[in-house]
Amino acid sequence: MESRLDALECKLMAAEDLLDGLNMTLFRQQEAIALLQSQVLDLKRQLQSAQPGSAGRPEDEIPPHY
Repeated sequence: MESRLDALECKLMAAEDLLDGLNMTLFRQQEAIALLQSQVLDLKRQLQSAQPGSAGRPEDEIPPHY
């Protein structure tokens, strides 16, 4: 009976270690996702401020006959 309890304790400790590792991986992935979302928003703002409409330099516009 005692050996069965020891085996169960070992399995429980292994499962807890695995769960801790998975939680840490999930935490790091969530941080990375948050950083990427922030960078995408910054790029979107930069793009919108760089192009305040369709008005650009006259030499960048396509002539009407194209």
